[in-house]
Amino acid sequence: MVSEEDPSPTITGEGQYYVAFDPLDGSSNIDVAISVGTIFSIFHLTLDEKAQLKEGNEKVLLKRGGEMVAAGYALYGSCTMLVLASREEVNGYTLDPNLGEFILTHPEIKIKSRSNIYSVNEGNQSLWSPPVRSQFESLRGGGYSARYVGSMVADVHRTLLNGGLFAYPSDTKNKKGKLRLLYEGAPMAFVVEAAGGVAVNGLTKTERVLDVVPEGIHDRCPVVLGSPDNVAEYERIVFAGYSYL
Repeated sequence: MVSEEDPSPTITGEGQYYVAFDPLDGSSNIDVAISVGTIFSIFHLTLDEKAQLKEGNEKVLLKRGGEMVAAGYALYGSCTMLVLASREEVNGYTLDPNLGEFILTHPEIKIKSRSNIYSVNEGNQSLWSPPVRSQFESLRGGGYSARYVGSMVADVHRTLLNGGLFAYPSDTKNKKGKLRLLYEGAPMAFVVEAAGGVAVNGLTKTERVLDVVPEGIHDRCPVVLGSPDNVAEYERIVFAGYSYL
């Protein structure tokens, strides 16, 4: 297991999978009763990789997101939901507290091709590069609505169901981005892509988040994801004659 809360991996059992997870995404919002969640990614480990890991070689865990077996998140808000993605589809389950079981309520989720909603922390705009500022200025003046919770799991969940754009771009303070790749950026990219969306790193045009190889288990990566048309529009503006940062 690789957790945001632990500096090193934890080896349990003899299984051939490992889970990278953020156990409580958006924890700073708990005191004000805003939705929080858990994000996870699941990777396969070969017997050789498992043996190397037991010998202390953490590099076997540094896999690109495209190698995931599955990914998903749990959302704790007005209801408790589990959204689980395989390579083929994304399904949402809602906890029925009377039964104590999760019920399939959102079968085969498909993201809209476009929406007029965007989600980004605009408090960071003074740190953004000029093309990124231009992108969001164009959205504000183009009939878009801003929606930002501050819990990635809640913001991406809304984007998945309602379409639009979620972005946490790199900036002058966080040049590699702020979100952790293995247990935030990559699993959410996996979910969104499985639902028909797009997830890029925003640094190199059209580079998928799922193609980024982490340099460490807590490595970071900028993330721009959502509806295909919205992400394409973002890239057209950001890469129109500019170099990022």
